[in-house]
Amino acid sequence: MASPRLETYCCPNRDAATQLVMTFQPKVFCGVCIGSASISLLLTILQLLPKKGQSPRKMPKASSSSTILLLVSVCDILGGLGMIFRSSVWLGFPGFIANISVVNGTDIWPAAFCVGSAIWIQLLYSAGFWWLFCYAVDSYLVVRRSAGLSTIVLYHMMTWGLAVLLCVEGVALLYYPSLSSCENGLEHAIPHYVTTYAPLLLVLVINPILFRRTVSAVASLLKGRQGIYTENERRLGTEIQIRFFKIMLVFVICWSSNIINESLLFYLEMQPDINEIPLKNIRSAALITWIIMGVLNPMQGFLFTLAFYGWTGWRVDLKWRKREIPWESMSSSTVGENAYPSPVNYQSNIHDSKKISTTDSQQTDEAISMLSEGNTSGDDRLTRNSPIYQGW
Repeated sequence: MASPRLETYCCPNRDAATQLVMTFQPKVFCGVCIGSASISLLLTILQLLPKKGQSPRKMPKASSSSTILLLVSVCDILGGLGMIFRSSVWLGFPGFIANISVVNGTDIWPAAFCVGSAIWIQLLYSAGFWWLFCYAVDSYLVVRRSAGLSTIVLYHMMTWGLAVLLCVEGVALLYYPSLSSCENGLEHAIPHYVTTYAPLLLVLVINPILFRRTVSAVASLLKGRQGIYTENERRLGTEIQIRFFKIMLVFVICWSSNIINESLLFYLEMQPDINEIPLKNIRSAALITWIIMGVLNPMQGFLFTLAFYGWTGWRVDLKWRKREIPWESMSSSTVGENAYPSPVNYQSNIHDSKKISTTDSQQTDEAISMLSEGNTSGDDRLTRNSPIYQGW
């Protein structure tokens, strides 16, 4: 699981709340993390592999949105590998882990492993949060016809730059002046917790707003496409709204326990003695949510692929082919089809107005296609049968 407590535990003079959760049934907790992360890792890879019987439409090139969704899955996979590695060492080498608590120890490798593995997990999941935010921004910009393939470079710079900056800043303040003599007190821990949870809270607050604005813009596009808003268009807009809802539902399920757990531990930290009898229920709730985090955090990768693509099946196609990219952006198709116009002839001026109308229609179709495609269920058949796709 991903928690700022992983880095805090690396300090020899860690606080009592961190000591409480990190020493609670460590073998059981590590086993839960390994099991959940392994299942999610295998199922996520299975979801992303090409399947037999698929007949994808040929796309000109990948869109920024499809690339973002793939990068979200990659961050989840790498973060899950970090959890498996850290928990395996924790279980397999208890003597090695015990040296982390030695204040004046000469062996630096236990502390280096503790810090390195914790930063790896935090960095990858933090990057995943930023990519989810970029996806919401990109979806809105695509529908507004303000995004192109070049924006993916800006998304890379923002995502990895902010993820590394916040991670380094939080860890530097936490381990000041050195790892062997971390300053005790909330004034050093709070900045670390803020930098960890800032991207998570950003997705929880801002993404629903952007998704709602995108759905409203899609409804306007559907109405303007043919001047009418039929039942098929209405159902198509609802299908896009449901897909956004699935993404946020998975995110809330996987990370709400972290916010609850951190709130409980922060409350315990502010008490003079966390072992007091009146705090028993608070301690129990913190330990329960700690175990829940070990189950739900690693499962995000697999659950997100279900929200993105639906269940793709078990029949893996071992003959590698270019897999369908289900979220095609407006700009990628527009560039592929319209960047190099055909030579001008004497008849071209007659059809100028018709071409402009056709181009606008294609851009509308492609923008909606990026948001609505992604599974082969009845919803997909509805999408293809909608008037928005007639003649595409």
